[in-house]
Amino acid sequence: MHMDTGFVRAQFPAFSEPSLRDQAFFENAGGSFACRYVIWRLNRFFKERKVQPYGPYAASDLAGSEMDEAGQRLARVLGVMPDEIAFGPSTTANTYVLAQAFRQWLREEGPSAHKRAIIVTNQDHEANSGPWRRLAQDGIEIREWRMREDGHLALEDLEPLLEGARLLCFPHCSNVLGEVNDAALICRSARRAGVFTCVDGVSYAPHGLPNVAKLGADIYLFSAYKTYGPHQGIMAIRRELGMALPNQGHSFNGHHLPKRFTPAGPDHAQTAACAGIADYIDALYKHHMRAGRDGTGRAEVVHDMMRAREEELLAPLLDYLTSKNSVRLLGPQTGERRAPTLALDLGAPAAPVARRLARQSIMCAAGDFYAGRTLTAMGVDPENGVLRLSFTHYTTDAEVDRLIKALDHIL
Repeated sequence: MHMDTGFVRAQFPAFSEPSLRDQAFFENAGGSFACRYVIWRLNRFFKERKVQPYGPYAASDLAGSEMDEAGQRLARVLGVMPDEIAFGPSTTANTYVLAQAFRQWLREEGPSAHKRAIIVTNQDHEANSGPWRRLAQDGIEIREWRMREDGHLALEDLEPLLEGARLLCFPHCSNVLGEVNDAALICRSARRAGVFTCVDGVSYAPHGLPNVAKLGADIYLFSAYKTYGPHQGIMAIRRELGMALPNQGHSFNGHHLPKRFTPAGPDHAQTAACAGIADYIDALYKHHMRAGRDGTGRAEVVHDMMRAREEELLAPLLDYLTSKNSVRLLGPQTGERRAPTLALDLGAPAAPVARRLARQSIMCAAGDFYAGRTLTAMGVDPENGVLRLSFTHYTTDAEVDRLIKALDHIL
């Protein structure tokens, strides 16, 4: 089923905003445009339901019901149980709280406990690396699953690290290399070794929300503001693990799984607005398929449609970039195992090029993107950074053509 780009773009008010007219948006890895369903829900909440939720009066009851709806519908999209979804201010904050829970849990097991090590990678964004690495200060062993020269995380390099480990933290997709790791295979390997998995899905989820149950991840984290929604971090955590970890919330919320990892409480309006992400997925499914499936099934179809459309858009850009001797494309050189997030090593500071592209109405960014370890391992000076070009399924062929022409002029 070919995606109807006209219909897709009609779901995003940004594409009809006069101030953004003629601007081609290639900074989606930093945050996507919000779909109209999210904007509508957020506006309605602030106008009609901006009260303390779950009270006995109508506005309060509706506010709580909308918040519950967001968790329930996103749970169906992700293939997990409703109470296995937790909202927080960001994925960085969610990971930090999670790390504190593991720190306490591993320390409580005592120095003689044998499965205490945590595995991290050097392919990660700092959000899914730094909080775990800090636990070394508490005597927890931190092991690093290192990329090979081409940036790939090889499963055979992981196997020796699993013995004696309690948790493996890795990215579903690198936020600079764009490589999509085989999360299902990695999770299976970890589970066979008795190791829990924490998957950073921030850079994968914008390209299709995955079925977390099928991936086999114990924890899956992503950011709503990169999946067409408000600025919230969303975490799916397996019930058995979530209830085993020490409660990080108020003492009286210890029995309630989603509240165990939100010590400050959720943002009511933004949590409620996250239901708009499910609205958008349902709208895409209905427009293209016009047939019945449950929420999980609809999301899987839309996931595959998004990925197929992005592969179409990616092909000419990859052909162009791999033909240029003046730049080095980091990560996979073909569309296989890759998301449409492309980092270019220019051998010089990348920021001036991003500014020149901006003058040609190409919106993109330059820097290290909180992945300094990744860039260093790939031989890139983090001070120079990379030029990062990223898009999603709502990008058009014409915008990709414009980008190629602008790059050709500048490079």
